[in-house]
Amino acid sequence: MLLPVFWLLVLSVFLPITNTHAQTALRKVRMGIQSTNIGFLPFHVAYHKGFYREQGIDLETVFMSTQAVNAAFVRGDIDYSAAVNGIIQTVVRGAPAKILACAVDRPLQSLVGRKEIRRPQDLKGKKIGGSTPGGTATLMADLALKHLHLEPGRDVDVIPLRGNRLTALESGAVDAALLGVPENIIAVDKGYHEILFIGDIVNFPQNGFGASVKKIQESPDEVHGMVKGTLRGLMFSMDPRNREEVINIIMKQWKLADRKLASEMLRQFGRGVARDMTAKPEGMQLMIDLLRQESKVTQPFTVAQIVDYSFLEKARRELNVNR
Repeated sequence: MLLPVFWLLVLSVFLPITNTHAQTALRKVRMGIQSTNIGFLPFHVAYHKGFYREQGIDLETVFMSTQAVNAAFVRGDIDYSAAVNGIIQTVVRGAPAKILACAVDRPLQSLVGRKEIRRPQDLKGKKIGGSTPGGTATLMADLALKHLHLEPGRDVDVIPLRGNRLTALESGAVDAALLGVPENIIAVDKGYHEILFIGDIVNFPQNGFGASVKKIQESPDEVHGMVKGTLRGLMFSMDPRNREEVINIIMKQWKLADRKLASEMLRQFGRGVARDMTAKPEGMQLMIDLLRQESKVTQPFTVAQIVDYSFLEKARRELNVNR
């Protein structure tokens, strides 16, 4: 009778260890990100600080073009999309998905021109570098030109670019370009001229993320963990007490040696940050309507059909974050 008792004791010791390991195993999650814009800072801070891992998530960020993110998202090759415009395109084209949070509620992009282009009128007959068709930079270029009383396609050509727009500007392939942070800072330091900061003329949600309705329904705990980890990343980024550590993370993530540039990137992030991680309804509706028109969809869509902030509200309560 001693032998069975012995093995029962062995099992009683080792079984809890096995269960604990299973409970703490990280779940591999993939997110598609379409740019290196500073607006994605909360995601990177949350990653480097381990906030996702504390939620049981091993996050892999995959950098690709907006169109590639959209295609991978629809196929289910990635779990989350950080292309807010792509999520909206997905919804208006018939695939159910929701935006879960927005880190930036206005575009952190600038219309930057060659050194001899200093006034809006100087853009007439010139070429502006945008993004892929339907991409945020292309939409921003159109809005910027109309704000400057120039007609896209008639007065100025908006050229779709897949590569680096600053490189295209420097090579002379385009005369001006929509540049995000830090490319706009670098360009101005090199003597190029900032014609317009897009965030000054429009509220436009950017740098958020979303998931398919299927993912939300099947993995609500994971979705909540992603939202909560990102919210913690935003809170940490905006706390003045963490400024030097956040600058260190920016330098690491963007592979920078220039601390002054990293500091300016953090300052510019503050120009458009959505401190409660929700976009203004009018800005979201504007984006919905623009992308619906771009996709030639006549059926109207409301903000309520596009967003789901319920996970964000729960995370705020848990973290005691006031709106």
